[in-house]
Amino acid sequence: MVIEIDFNSSEAIYMQLMNQIILGIATSRLQEGDALPSVRQLADHIGINMHTVNKAYSLLRQEGFVTIDRRRGAVIAVDADKAKAMEELKKNLVVALAKSCCRNVSREDVHRMIDEIFEEYSTEQEL
Repeated sequence: MVIEIDFNSSEAIYMQLMNQIILGIATSRLQEGDALPSVRQLADHIGINMHTVNKAYSLLRQEGFVTIDRRRGAVIAVDADKAKAMEELKKNLVVALAKSCCRNVSREDVHRMIDEIFEEYSTEQEL
């Protein structure tokens, strides 16, 4: 998996790393049971501090995207708790939709965008 970090972004590096791994899972580039690189390997490869990678992995574990195995390290293990996922999605969408409403984005625009995003993921997963 190719991880691209934008060192000029205002988004924290650990968040960029988390988001890239989550996108990798959503697009099926990362599958259930795949082992992620060790903290040291990924930190060296990207050129970031090991603590940053460790923080990203820890948060991914807390959110149910990976498990930490003593022998294999961080392993993709998606939590299938749909109710929890829906509550988290709602929490994140509330502010995003409020900002969109303030900028005159219509309901139809939002629905069209969501359909396009889902289409991208469902097409990738079927391959």
